[in-house]
Amino acid sequence: TYHGPGQIVGYPILDLDCFFTDIHRYVRTIEEVSIRTIAHFGLEGKRIEGMSGVWLEANEEKKTRKICAIGIHLSRWVSMHGFALNVNTNLEYFKYIVPCGITDKAVTSIAEELGKPVDPEEVKSEIKKHFIDLFNVEFI
Repeated sequence: TYHGPGQIVGYPILDLDCFFTDIHRYVRTIEEVSIRTIAHFGLEGKRIEGMSGVWLEANEEKKTRKICAIGIHLSRWVSMHGFALNVNTNLEYFKYIVPCGITDKAVTSIAEELGKPVDPEEVKSEIKKHFIDLFNVEFI
């Protein structure tokens, strides 16, 4: 995987015993945080069955592309690792790896899709808002 400048990387550490003990639900909820976040910028994120992360559908000009990677690990229902949302990411770096081992799809960012840089603080605010809503938590 790749973590670098222009991404917002979040590694929530949650005791899922206090939320729900369902790994798939946890991953889908993290995906939903990203789907709602990018919707704020006019982008329609999708899920692809059997693949974690958030995707944008192919169109006439571009193939299906990943905008948010998700990789989690749990130990005694405590979550580790998390997500990497491409915001203003230099996508050239992805040419040197096979992201998530997937060769038939591309990688994108919010900035790439909008054709302009995006304020990362605005993205963080959206992530926080949707995380609070979907996990029913309070940030302290």
